[in-house]
Amino acid sequence: MSATTDPPLRIVPFRAPTARLALKPASTPRGLLDGAWWPRSRDLAHELSALADVLDPLWGRITRIAVNPQHWPAIPPRPAVNGHVVKVGWFAREMDPNEILLLSYTAGRWDLLVIPPETGAPAAARLMAVASGSSGPRATASALLEAEQALVLAGV
Repeated sequence: MSATTDPPLRIVPFRAPTARLALKPASTPRGLLDGAWWPRSRDLAHELSALADVLDPLWGRITRIAVNPQHWPAIPPRPAVNGHVVKVGWFAREMDPNEILLLSYTAGRWDLLVIPPETGAPAAARLMAVASGSSGPRATASALLEAEQALVLAGV
């Protein structure tokens, strides 16, 4: 009788899932929002890496980010994101609390709806579809979230 041994286990580095993101088609005219981002947590420093993983190859290196501090418990001023430093600014009055502004030297500016991490999948899918639709939302990020909340309360 012969004995067989299984091959030795390989250690594979853990890779966090990519960002949950929906963007308008490139041919769509600019509007109030260019898409939606549904982070997994309110840890901005951690979430920015997943977002940059997707956006850096599409838009060029993200160099600056602006947020409203209302929904982010800690805002790192210069986090290292995928091998480069990103400057993060916060604006309490000037920015919609449910939006993130991303800047790139090569491609310009994008405004994304930030869907709260605790949002359920059906509501997040609806918000992502509206924010990234080719006709484009004609409402602010906060107005879209308020409209979605009204749908949820109505049982839709």
